[in-house]
Amino acid sequence: MDTTDGTWDSLSVKLNDNILTTLGELKFTHMTPVQSACIPLFMSNKDVAAEAVTGSGKTLAFVIPIIELLLKREEKLKKMQVGALVITPTRELALQISEVMGQFIQKFPQFTQILLIGGSNPIEDVEKFKDQGANIVIATPGRLEDMFRRKADGLDLASSVKSLDVLVLDEADRLLDMGFEASLNTILDYLPKQRRTGLFSATQTQELEKLVRAGLRNPVRITVKEKGVAATAVQKTPSRLSNYYTICRSENKFNNLVAFLRQHKHEKNLVFFSTCACVEYYGRALETLVKKVSVHCIHGKMKTKRNKIFADFRALKSGILVCTDVMARGIDIPDVNWVLQYDPPSSASAFVHRCGRTARIGNQGNALVFLLPMEESYINFLSINQKCPLQKMSPISDVVDVLPKVKAMSLADRAMFDRSMRAFVSYVQAYAKHECSLIFRVKDLDFASLARGFALLRLPKMPELRGKTFPDFTETTVDTDTIRYKDKNREKLRQKMLAEQKEKEKTDLPRKNFIKNKAWSKQKNKKDRRKKMAAKRKHDEGSDVDDEDMKELLNDTRLLKKLKKGHISEEDFEKRITSKAKSKHKTASHDGSGGEDV
Repeated sequence: MDTTDGTWDSLSVKLNDNILTTLGELKFTHMTPVQSACIPLFMSNKDVAAEAVTGSGKTLAFVIPIIELLLKREEKLKKMQVGALVITPTRELALQISEVMGQFIQKFPQFTQILLIGGSNPIEDVEKFKDQGANIVIATPGRLEDMFRRKADGLDLASSVKSLDVLVLDEADRLLDMGFEASLNTILDYLPKQRRTGLFSATQTQELEKLVRAGLRNPVRITVKEKGVAATAVQKTPSRLSNYYTICRSENKFNNLVAFLRQHKHEKNLVFFSTCACVEYYGRALETLVKKVSVHCIHGKMKTKRNKIFADFRALKSGILVCTDVMARGIDIPDVNWVLQYDPPSSASAFVHRCGRTARIGNQGNALVFLLPMEESYINFLSINQKCPLQKMSPISDVVDVLPKVKAMSLADRAMFDRSMRAFVSYVQAYAKHECSLIFRVKDLDFASLARGFALLRLPKMPELRGKTFPDFTETTVDTDTIRYKDKNREKLRQKMLAEQKEKEKTDLPRKNFIKNKAWSKQKNKKDRRKKMAAKRKHDEGSDVDDEDMKELLNDTRLLKKLKKGHISEEDFEKRITSKAKSKHKTASHDGSGGEDV
């Protein structure tokens, strides 16, 4: 295998017998270059800053030295003493590292580990820490920072980390990309200076250089290229990965994707979209259109289900995982055959990480990116900027038009119609923020073709479309306000709100609305300020009617949530909604009669 650097016993340092036994059990007979470079340095007490392609075996490059360094300690670690800390950007990655660590420390019962990630109750983590202790902590920055503030709950993490020997920052470039810099600085302030630090990343940036200077002492810098790759053109994607691209117009893009997935049913495929809303919309469509295949959806706005969905997909032999960039980093999903990039990611480095989900540690893998005709110059950009050459794929066969079926799904359920509108708007916003703004320009988008590709029933109201006409786009003849939610309770709530709105329109004086002509993508930051101003104005005018309506709307939504979770029955829901409407009616008539005495 050209991805290996000899067997484990060829290392300049001797590994513990139990570690060698575990490596044998896991069938890791040979080292990868990043492992043979990092392990001896770590074990000889050096700080390490390693840049290595994704899928090169970085996890073992720090898991093994962590255990070795903890075994070398003169004083044994007590239950509440943390000897090693691994910080990583996403829960999925933390879970995976924790699994690998767990396999190794089975043979070292003296060490305990804890996983500190979002998506669960922090108090449970505090209790688990106090109950079981933790010599090895694997965490995401947000939850870890939270744990340092839990002294009142009986956990003094600041004292526990005084015994720290090793800190590892995994996917360090992404930690910074995702805005964790402030959290990292807070965490680093708690840690002892006398420690070993390892920093692993797939790309090098100036921000990362600052972190290296702040967190590491005289680090040994390692850049691991896969063997057989000439030093002049360092490929950032694994060399056993075949990168393809295909060019298709907006309205043919989804049809091509569906045809491709139908032809690769028995394989394991990841499909990347640019936004959470696109995952929600297209994921549902794929569930219906690609039969007899398990389709899972995962994105950053999912709070609690993410860990389970990820674990389920990893265990599958074949299936489709529809996701956003939350999955693009260092996640090791066994035997992924294809990584399909429906939207080119917002940054070129994310492209490398997305592709790196396949071809992990010497396995063969494939990646395909779908591009619009006007985006073709991105191919050159990637091969120059990211040293990531792509080859054109032969046209996908047996493409059929599935868009009418997607439209039918929107007509049948308002929830799907809502998803289609949100997906379209979010796509345009994400496009506007693409770092390659010379190639990806909103003004070049053919909105009519795009809307057809999204199987929209009508165009949404958004500033980017204001004042433009689109003769090439035919809106549905159906009045979209008449589309109902399949969920009866949700529909009831909508009808109630519509009725209230009509009432309000009757009583309200017509007021002219002045709308500033500004793209929605630029207004987002101002939303909060506007809300505050509106609330202040209402307060000044002494109008409390809207507050009442607002309260009622919130209560109705709470009731609907309770019903969905099974906390109340349909009967209770009905009773409460109707009784509130009656009491509101009484109050209104009472107010009316009282007004005449004044």
